[in-house]
Amino acid sequence: MKKAFDLEALTRPHINALTPYQPGEQPQGSDWVKLNTNENPYPASPKVAAAIAAEVGKLRLYPEPFSLKLREAIGQRHGLDAANVIIGNGSDDILNLITTAFAKDPGVGHTVPSYSLYPVVVGMADSRMIDVPFSREMKLYPQDIAAAEASVFFLTSPNAPTGVGFSRSTIRAVLEAIDGFLVVDEAYIDYGGETAIPLLQEFKNLIVVRTFSKSYGLAGLRVGFAVAVPEVISMLDRVRDVYNVDRLAQAGALAAFEDEHYFSERRADVISTRGRVAETFAKWGWFTYPSQTNFLFTEPRKPGSGPDAATALSLFEHLKRSRILIRYFPKHPLTCTFIRVSIGTDEQMDRFLQATEQWMQNV
Repeated sequence: MKKAFDLEALTRPHINALTPYQPGEQPQGSDWVKLNTNENPYPASPKVAAAIAAEVGKLRLYPEPFSLKLREAIGQRHGLDAANVIIGNGSDDILNLITTAFAKDPGVGHTVPSYSLYPVVVGMADSRMIDVPFSREMKLYPQDIAAAEASVFFLTSPNAPTGVGFSRSTIRAVLEAIDGFLVVDEAYIDYGGETAIPLLQEFKNLIVVRTFSKSYGLAGLRVGFAVAVPEVISMLDRVRDVYNVDRLAQAGALAAFEDEHYFSERRADVISTRGRVAETFAKWGWFTYPSQTNFLFTEPRKPGSGPDAATALSLFEHLKRSRILIRYFPKHPLTCTFIRVSIGTDEQMDRFLQATEQWMQNV
């Protein structure tokens, strides 16, 4: 007699144990202010649509398998060769390639808190996650990372969710202290901070990962890249799906990357608005981490009371009732008293600030 279908028994044990990544809420309707997933509030360069349109008639053909034009453009911008660059279906694809290729015992490390996808890609690779906790001061100690003895260590710089960046000299100290790979995730680097890319001249165990989703406004197109020494890129190419970035995405990302004037203007807009909102938080007496990103991580409080988890949750829920989405991370003691607010347009941020003032007046 045929056995009953048992999905769990047929699934690999480490996949059964995997907790999937939980993305930010995607609202239904057009009247929401969406400040919860760090998207660019401005549209991509107008040149992107024209570049994509030029490729539509070629969709019967496979895309260029190496995204070679994009590799060349990125390499040239950073004083590197195309052989130093790999393109992914979003930077998340790159993170998955890294763990697939390099995750070994005793495991993969990351600072906590950081990007919550890291444990997922590590679990998919059937490896172990090693936590190196931050204190509230958000100081990075190279000796703590070295003590993890991880085969791969993920470091978000600037950090998510706090927005704090780490200096190149600090990252150099980490590279000097470890034997495994250091993956510096620079998803938000265009909004401030020092890039680690120049350190590739000295360290073969450095991989720098970036995305087109944030500062280039292409979250819906899914393009990311990494730079490393050519032999590391070659190894990542071994585990990369041959057509991992489609024809439209390659063309759109290249057009956005080459439109430096538009990019610089929109980046300046976000930074200016970020500064204005941070000044408002300071006037309210809220502690806010210095941000080098397109979001602010701040500790809300009402007049006459101190910050706590209940206060942060109260503001989160009030804003959602006002059809404004922000992000709240209740599961960690360092984050549970904070909210994270993506930087939107000036009009969107005004609506957020007005709704927040209404909440503060409701003592």
